[in-house]
Amino acid sequence: MATNAILAETIATIEEIAGDELATLTIERVVMGLFFSGVKLSSGHAGACATPLKTIPEAVCCPSSAFAMPFPGKMRGRPAADLLKEAQHPNGLRRAVGIAAMNALASHCWGRRPHPDVVEEANIDAFDAANIRPGQLVVVVGAFAPFLRELRKRGQPFFVLEQDPETLKPEEMPFYRPAEEAPVIVPQADVLLVTGTTLINDTLEGILAAARPDCCKVVVGPTVGLVPDAFLRRGCSVLGGIRITEADEFLDVLAEGGSGYHFFGKSAHKIVLRTCRPGEMRGEAA
Repeated sequence: MATNAILAETIATIEEIAGDELATLTIERVVMGLFFSGVKLSSGHAGACATPLKTIPEAVCCPSSAFAMPFPGKMRGRPAADLLKEAQHPNGLRRAVGIAAMNALASHCWGRRPHPDVVEEANIDAFDAANIRPGQLVVVVGAFAPFLRELRKRGQPFFVLEQDPETLKPEEMPFYRPAEEAPVIVPQADVLLVTGTTLINDTLEGILAAARPDCCKVVVGPTVGLVPDAFLRRGCSVLGGIRITEADEFLDVLAEGGSGYHFFGKSAHKIVLRTCRPGEMRGEAA
């Protein structure tokens, strides 16, 4: 598997911001849930990543799974820097845990150095932050049910690119386009809403590159962390992620098969990182 440039750049930024402190941070807890995986650091910060079960044949075979995840029972106390390297592992399960560790470290780094060109807004949905105007063509990458429902309600023109059409409802199928058509569909977008899980399957780079320069690019989901530098370089103006406020409670929910419906507003809340508007200072939310 080729190096994922967005992940590589994010890791490098984390290493730069954390500096020597990175060597002192260890893993306190790791959970691989049905929908999301999560990591808690010795600093108390936590991060998450979607668990890519559908794309992992090893998940159905115990011997293969043992090979895929060689560290169960041995992660507590390991250097966080070691798990950070897993974010670029070719195996999906290991990559998910690595990205969760990366996002936990990103949360730690945001406290040390918020990005000067970005505003953080709490309890706002990335869909709303995109400020979609009537008539704009929206391309959704991934079956975001709430997004699709709102777009249909508005009568907004849109397409949804999805690898698995079975995740869509019958009324959503007229808007469906196979993921393979991304090179044709994405350049048409006025607004591009992309699932953060594209970081796991290495498709995000190509999707963002295919969008027009004037397109509003939005990447959203718990897989998106709080170090926006690599996304900004690729023209993203809105990142929708989460801030985990109660790490252990959050991981308990993941361990019991929970999803966003179970942790939002309780152990975590939605946040948006967006580029500053002209004349706006970081930390000022309109």
